[in-house]
Amino acid sequence: MRDGTFLYFRSSGTSLLLDGTGTGLPRVAHWGPDLGELTPDALAALVRADLPQSPSNTLDEPVPFALLPEHSAGWLGTPGLTGHRAGADFSTAFTVTSLDAGERRAVVLAEDATAALALRLEIELTDAGLVRQRATVTSTADASAAPFTLSGVLLALPVPDRATELLDMTGRHLRERSPQRHAFTIGTHLRENRRGRTGTDAVTVHVAGTRDFGFRHGEVWGLHVAWSGNARSLAERTNGGVSLLAGGELLLAGEVALGPGEAYTTPWLYGSYGRTGLDELAGRFHGHLRGRATHPHGARPVTLNVWEAVYFDHGVERLKRLADAAAEVGAERYVLDDGWFRGRRDDHAGLGDWFVDGTVWPEGLHPLAAYVRGLGLEFGLWFEPEMVNADSDLYRAHPEWILATGGRVPPESRHQQVLDLAHPECYAYLLERLDALVTEYDLTYIKWDHNRDLVEAGHSPTGQAGVHAHTEAVYRLLDELRARHPRLEIESCSSGGGRVDLGILERTDRVWTSDCIDALERQRIQRWTGLLLPPELLGSHVGAPEAHTTGRTHTLGFRAGTALFGHFGIEWDLTRASASDKAELAGWIALYKRLRPLLHTGTVVRGDHPDPALWVHGVVAEDGSRAVYTLAQMATTVQSPPGRVSLPGLLPDADYRVAPLAPGGEVRGRSRRELPWWADGGVTLPGRVLEAVGVRAPLQHPEALVLLEAVRV
Repeated sequence: MRDGTFLYFRSSGTSLLLDGTGTGLPRVAHWGPDLGELTPDALAALVRADLPQSPSNTLDEPVPFALLPEHSAGWLGTPGLTGHRAGADFSTAFTVTSLDAGERRAVVLAEDATAALALRLEIELTDAGLVRQRATVTSTADASAAPFTLSGVLLALPVPDRATELLDMTGRHLRERSPQRHAFTIGTHLRENRRGRTGTDAVTVHVAGTRDFGFRHGEVWGLHVAWSGNARSLAERTNGGVSLLAGGELLLAGEVALGPGEAYTTPWLYGSYGRTGLDELAGRFHGHLRGRATHPHGARPVTLNVWEAVYFDHGVERLKRLADAAAEVGAERYVLDDGWFRGRRDDHAGLGDWFVDGTVWPEGLHPLAAYVRGLGLEFGLWFEPEMVNADSDLYRAHPEWILATGGRVPPESRHQQVLDLAHPECYAYLLERLDALVTEYDLTYIKWDHNRDLVEAGHSPTGQAGVHAHTEAVYRLLDELRARHPRLEIESCSSGGGRVDLGILERTDRVWTSDCIDALERQRIQRWTGLLLPPELLGSHVGAPEAHTTGRTHTLGFRAGTALFGHFGIEWDLTRASASDKAELAGWIALYKRLRPLLHTGTVVRGDHPDPALWVHGVVAEDGSRAVYTLAQMATTVQSPPGRVSLPGLLPDADYRVAPLAPGGEVRGRSRRELPWWADGGVTLPGRVLEAVGVRAPLQHPEALVLLEAVRV
């Protein structure tokens, strides 16, 4: 709805009110719960009621807080645009020249004639209720002027004073997306990523919320920067009563210098609101992703990846036996991981030489690919296109193709350097090699890996910072490959979960959630990755009984039950598995195939259980007809037996039969007898009772889980 210069957008329980009065940049007067139908007079009154006083020793007029905050307007917090033209024009003062609005989208054009800059702001409220915005800055100076050196563009969204706590993610390799929360106090909580990729310690979603918010309660506002390179995300509260979330790309010194007519466009910045907790906030991201035309809507194939089964030991007969075992348990896709290309017998050599190693594969990969497809499985292949080993033909021929300052070679990580995809010849080589291999082997799936942070990432020989151009080139390469091969699915892997963001997911079909597939760690990692991504985009595999990365051992039920709530796969040498283990795994795969239409379209729910040792999560069908839940015992409990658990998300006035779900319905605890309702094979209760009161949880061993199915009767 547009009334003069008030823009009022509503969608899926969220509303956004923009105040475009005056000549300055628009301001957000409201972002949060849907306020319903409002008259033009009510919109004007709402904006007027929000105007602050001017306290003593401040500017004479109230300071407006715009989508792109400006120092020239009196804003003394973190500025929205920073840069200069040979030391001048460090402070912009944009004047709006046009405002074009649709039903839920606005485009604002503005200019600063003194700084010779033009600004285009795009903001919209999506079908899922996400606020999405980006900006384009263009230099309008003539050829006689110095370039405008852009230091950064941060777009902001205000949050109300009642948001008193902050939540964001940190982490490391093998422990991605570990939550941290603290008070939202006066000052700036700034998270900067300079790794050249999204990072295993990425913020993921920067959340501000009311006191003690959880998955099912409290108001929350969250922000995500959809970018796969360096990024900034901040929460700021001023002593002037303004609280905000802001984010954008982190530009390295001199990385973007705008000559006449040249432009820079920010990544998309997403804002999500939840009136009833983090589940609602996450659900908006999930709904947005599922609404994309490019979202994988077909059944997500059970994927066997050979890495933890064979590592670099690529014996053809061994790999065929592994394919036999995979087909026997019901796998649908077979992915040959690292080790198939020239000189790649370990991780010291070969990266960059994307030709099949004839000493290991004298007939190429065709015999294995044909054998795998003969078993009814798809065939996929691992690549790490952005990396190169010093011990490779490519590096020996083109040392100038790596990202470096020009004066020295960056330190190695995993014995590798990073190729500069912004180098035209390097880009052309990689596109030709990837395209040729996808074509020759008719690949339907590739695992795109990226195994190191970027250090001193510059363009040779100038040494100019190059992360921005490299990231854009990666996007172009992915886009071109997908355009040439529309059936191709691509997995984003980066030391596991080091490249998880909505920028990379505009051109990929899932992420490898973590290199750690220890089920206990994966319960934590998948729980918080789910704040951004729905289950069908989370690569989640069943590993060997002893976890490769931690040395822990878990039951097959715990491992498979954890993998069930993602894009299910296997990372285990099944040729060494017992007959009973393979039979049990086949049962879990059959369950996954039965449940994936629900798991990959339904609403993800998580319970706020008071005991941190017992986690409850599940997926509820869109129509509320059924749901599946996990009760995961993460550690020993203080109480024994445990108390009731809430089963959230069901239709309140519908009756549901809740029962254990095989093969995840077996309780492997120390109880001398089963729970009465469990022994009876289930219980029937209304949805409101199952959420408000719940059911008694079974006593289990720690690091175990059981499944429950709720079916409407």
